[in-house]
Amino acid sequence: MRATIAIAMLCLSATMPPAQQAPEADGAVVDAAPIGEPEVYFPPWHGVEPLQVLHVRHNPELTDEENGALLTEIIPALQPGQMLVIGGGRYCIGGYFNIALNGTAEAPIWIVAEEGQTPIITRPDAEQNTINVGGGGTSASYLCLRGLEITGGSQLLRLHNCNNVWIDGCHLHHGQHGAITANTADTHHLYLTRNEIHHPGGPEGTNEGMYLGANNGRYVMRDSIVALNYVHDIDVGTQGDGIEVKGGSHSNWIVANVVRDTRYPCILVYGAGGKGPNIVERNICLRSGNYAMQVTGEAIVRNNLVIGGEAGAFGSTDNQGTTRDLQVVHNTFVNTGVGANLTSWSDREGLVFANNAVYSRDAASIRFPNGSEGVTLAGNVVFGEVVGSGGGFTRGNGLTDFLDVTWEGAACNATPAEGSALIGAADPRFAVELDLTGQPRAEPLDAGAYDARE
Repeated sequence: MRATIAIAMLCLSATMPPAQQAPEADGAVVDAAPIGEPEVYFPPWHGVEPLQVLHVRHNPELTDEENGALLTEIIPALQPGQMLVIGGGRYCIGGYFNIALNGTAEAPIWIVAEEGQTPIITRPDAEQNTINVGGGGTSASYLCLRGLEITGGSQLLRLHNCNNVWIDGCHLHHGQHGAITANTADTHHLYLTRNEIHHPGGPEGTNEGMYLGANNGRYVMRDSIVALNYVHDIDVGTQGDGIEVKGGSHSNWIVANVVRDTRYPCILVYGAGGKGPNIVERNICLRSGNYAMQVTGEAIVRNNLVIGGEAGAFGSTDNQGTTRDLQVVHNTFVNTGVGANLTSWSDREGLVFANNAVYSRDAASIRFPNGSEGVTLAGNVVFGEVVGSGGGFTRGNGLTDFLDVTWEGAACNATPAEGSALIGAADPRFAVELDLTGQPRAEPLDAGAYDARE
């Protein structure tokens, strides 16, 4: 497994607070945890011991294609409770490769890398996806893929008819289109954790890091967790989103990911179709050719650090859903251009923009181009003009309000500095108990994603 957790700490330790909460299917909640305890993002069955462990090792006397063929013979025969441990080496798989395995909560099926080794799963061309899961009229459930390097092929890893599938600690790169896609069937209880994704497609491909759900709610992903992933260098192709959750997908937790240098938004979340809100929190988004983060509605967006987007650091408008029931609280948005562009926010229900730090070097900090009638605005600190609203904010001093931040995100320590305008500026009515790093917020309450440290 690549050291994605360590990478995710590059900008002020994007740790996971021990007491914030995210939804589950039954309306219950799960508590987040410090970065040393990532198990909170894992499936409930993550600790189940296998009933039998099988091994396959790369045979240097065989070609990569022959080793790949051996792998495709072994994997379909796995039974509930079995773990297949794959040794390091290159396994080249021709033709259509689909994993159609169904374990149980008491006996999951595991396909994992041998400790300290890297099995590379690839293809000779991009005529097919490298790995399909639950495709072609089959299904997959209670299945874990861990520690695999996946490269080549059309889509690198395509999840079809899946539930309770866990993709953990994999390295996906250099396919033709996307890295992890789940847009051909409804999915639920997916766990996408600790993966590194970069350069998922080529110049002619769609090139998404994660594409979850289908356009306009045709297929939805629900009750799933996308956490601790490092997604980067997605700046070519016809699209190029980092993590995209399509309209109608709902009750998902997008948490503690680091996403940087994308052509389209680093994180893009549409509306939830009138169902449970998506939670977008404690993510770090750096540099995008579009909005660095864009959320339509029916979501809670809190404790995120977002720096650098050509269209704006944060954007929200009607797009595969209506902008409503959206809380944007305790985030830090920094940009050379527009900080937060809130296009369709006037006269909509349930819109809150509170306790954020929104700093723009050359443009509007907060922009309501169509007005802000009915929007709850409170406790924000801004640097740059506010367009379309006359209240709910105080003025900041510029980047000196942070310990070490640059406008383009080369430095991103957004902890309030001594004497910062952020200190004590937040409205306690919209307080989030912990900050992005998982530390309790102290009084007086600071605006932005980070609490000042004594």
